[in-house]
Amino acid sequence: MKSILITGGAGFIGSNFVPYFLNKYPDYRIINLDKLTYAGSLDNLQELNSLVKPTDSPKVVRLANYVFIQGDICNFELVSSIFEAYDIRGVIHFAAESHVDNSINNPRVFVETNVVGTFNLLQAAYKHWMGQPGQYKADYENCRFHNVSTDEVYGSLDILPDVSSWTENSKYAPNSPYAATKAAADFLARSYYQTYGINITTSNCSNNYGPKQHSEKLIPTIIRKCLAGEAIPIYGKGENVRDWLYVLDHCKAIDLIFHKGRTGETYNVGGVNEKNNLEVVQIVCELLDNKLPRAAGKYSDLIIFVADRPGHDLHYAIDATKLKTELGWQAKESFETGMAKTLDWYLEALHATPQLERVI
Repeated sequence: MKSILITGGAGFIGSNFVPYFLNKYPDYRIINLDKLTYAGSLDNLQELNSLVKPTDSPKVVRLANYVFIQGDICNFELVSSIFEAYDIRGVIHFAAESHVDNSINNPRVFVETNVVGTFNLLQAAYKHWMGQPGQYKADYENCRFHNVSTDEVYGSLDILPDVSSWTENSKYAPNSPYAATKAAADFLARSYYQTYGINITTSNCSNNYGPKQHSEKLIPTIIRKCLAGEAIPIYGKGENVRDWLYVLDHCKAIDLIFHKGRTGETYNVGGVNEKNNLEVVQIVCELLDNKLPRAAGKYSDLIIFVADRPGHDLHYAIDATKLKTELGWQAKESFETGMAKTLDWYLEALHATPQLERVI
């Protein structure tokens, strides 16, 4: 079996990707490396029939074509040992600290995970796959490292009134510590392609939503507040615009780029679903009004506006023309259809696990 290392496979996007990838490629052996911080949980991987239960340290569980390892990408010795032990032939790198509010309060951990952790993975890949810059070891020529990044590296569109969306050629202008560390990781990946000749691809995605998203994010927060009958806080006036991408659409894009993307290229992944935060809240409230009406009033009655966060970018939007033209990808879900599926998942999970905080 060809061994593929997936980092952060117990987090939101990674835990949607791992079951999708395992099902589609049974001839791959997936090595899932995740630190299991507050944002990652093996509960997100219940599709694996709860067989993955870490025990000893380093916490490792082996199945026929799946290995889970609880560990930190900041540990270079561990990362290197995984490459050697499992003869890693491909990397799909999700692992990251990703919540902007947390990066404002504690930027150091973002530098450590997003920058140092990415460096460790790139360096381990280079050492395992290549004998020297520009020269792959025999039988390692087709190894690829895919770096999963964000549209936040481009900054905010409102400062460029003549630009309606970001392309792969847009200038990086990160405004939060989170975005800055992701930009640094992207530049490291680029440097390992340009300097060492490693087969690197990068994708920059717009805001994801869907099943398994951590409760700190906007949409799970809306759902949780609605179901608890609590005030729904919206930053500022709710005017901040994002392009919303359903998580399974994103997984399919990463699959395509990993297998068919051109070496050294970056691909933007967007849902073509631009909504401001107030619109997002209103859509979720309306869907919940239809699926699970309140005893009195509407869920939108719970909306309140709170002080904006520092450096809050006003507008992100992705132009995914390159990905569509070269690889034939486009998002399948509209925001309304994707949100309906997302709500169904949360309500079903809530029915199975009545404790609200354990679901969202």
